[in-house]
Amino acid sequence: MMFDETYDLVVVGTGAAGFATALGAVDEGLSVLLLESAATWGGNSAMSGGGMWLPDNPVMRRDRVADSREEALSYLEATVGQAGHATSAARHEAFVDGVADFVATSERHGMRLVRAPDYADYYPERPGGKIGRGLEHAPFDVKRIGAWWSSCQAPAALPVKTDDVWLLGRAWSTPTGFARGTRLVARTAGSLAKRQRLAGIGAGLMASFLDVVVNRHGATLWLGSPLQDLVVEDARVVGVRTTRHGQDVSIGARRGVMLAGGGFDANVDWRQKHHGIDGSPSGAASNLGGPIEIATANGAATELMDDAWWGASVAPSSVSGPAFLVGERSFPFSMIVDADGHRFANESESYVDLGHHMLEHDKDGAYWLIADRRHAWRYLRSYAMDPRAVKAMKAEGVMVKADSVRDLADRIDIDPAVLTATVERFNGFARCGVDGDFGRGNSAYDRYYSDPLVRPNPNLGPIEKGPFTAVRLVIGDLGTKGGVLTDAESRVLREDLSVIDGLYAAGNCSASMMGRTYPGPGSTIGPAVVFGLRAARQMAVAPARTAATA
Repeated sequence: MMFDETYDLVVVGTGAAGFATALGAVDEGLSVLLLESAATWGGNSAMSGGGMWLPDNPVMRRDRVADSREEALSYLEATVGQAGHATSAARHEAFVDGVADFVATSERHGMRLVRAPDYADYYPERPGGKIGRGLEHAPFDVKRIGAWWSSCQAPAALPVKTDDVWLLGRAWSTPTGFARGTRLVARTAGSLAKRQRLAGIGAGLMASFLDVVVNRHGATLWLGSPLQDLVVEDARVVGVRTTRHGQDVSIGARRGVMLAGGGFDANVDWRQKHHGIDGSPSGAASNLGGPIEIATANGAATELMDDAWWGASVAPSSVSGPAFLVGERSFPFSMIVDADGHRFANESESYVDLGHHMLEHDKDGAYWLIADRRHAWRYLRSYAMDPRAVKAMKAEGVMVKADSVRDLADRIDIDPAVLTATVERFNGFARCGVDGDFGRGNSAYDRYYSDPLVRPNPNLGPIEKGPFTAVRLVIGDLGTKGGVLTDAESRVLREDLSVIDGLYAAGNCSASMMGRTYPGPGSTIGPAVVFGLRAARQMAVAPARTAATA
């Protein structure tokens, strides 16, 4: 057929998977068009912590930190195991083997990747577990991307790194936290003196991607251009149909089409169908599952549609959306209870494990973060930083305070005797240093978000000094993890595991190689960038189709 325009690659989506594919394309000297359905670019990646779990990576080797291919694969087997074709040994090997290429390619194009040296794998005690496998982008001056910054999905430009967050949570209660806070202030002041506008975490990563791919290598990026359909000829995907400025446009893809348009976080109908809940996502509102739906209509298989990157989130208010909890739930002087006032899990465990436990325990019930005054005084609570949000949370019953545990129980409709007994049992564990029910504080991962000045267990502190606070929690997520099934080279597969020629997928649009767990910090973005780049390498050697352009 005749196309309105033709490129070597067409990439649907502008998160980390999409930009990694585009990075591979420009590295191979290929032309690429990125399509974004929303008016903003960057997707969930720009809103995220920006960490990438990349075991046995070159930055570790430069820092003389021991790791190996064998240990990485052993760890994946011990944590992920086999949860379907998406988690096959071949895909795990492809991921580990593709890490070095991604790091080398991004650094060759000027991206600055640094380690989060203290961030543990989420199950570090299992075979092959390590501390310090996560990488992130160094804070990036978003002035380098000019007007593009104004349309980035990121909420703000802050020069913070993932490696800062765990210490900033206790910036005014521990010497190491205060020191890191001082470093952040100095970094901010230094950037302002240089007339820079530094962005770290996910915003910095995605801005750097755009700078390389679009600004320096001339890739084309269209906003407000959702995928409408795939163009298939002779059983091969040869292009896409989209809309731009309200007009239908057909785009030819000589080498292939990459689907990296995110999951279905904000599609309530799909959430109810696959998860049994409406969902309280922290991702982009444009993640409606369109690319997954179009792929399945063209024969693609799916896996893991019933799962997500779960976690506990503070319930939304009229001012603020769901606030995903990472460190706050793990600090001392707090615990999480169900609607009856009972603990049900280790509050400091991996957030995806906590989310699964909430779903299994009571997917429709209420949950509460119970804390005494020291939790608020000693630790940074991200959900309480905006005074307008706090006012709304208090007015709408999301945040409740009382002078005693019994009064607090009355105010959140829990039997005072039950909550009092739960608090007393928890306090006993805190004083002896061992959580006899759920083992909170036993793992190095638990202790990453903790307070070393609280002894004998840095994750436990007795809840005994009023006033007491209850914050309503819901089952939240960082995105869905089910999607199109792919092979080790990111090629989309049919139900019979045959390849759909010319069609690729990565990121939350695809079924995750991490299965039903979350092995380490950045287990969403790490595979997204590796498999995005692997797809580009595969397309670079695939036979090019001659496409006619009108």
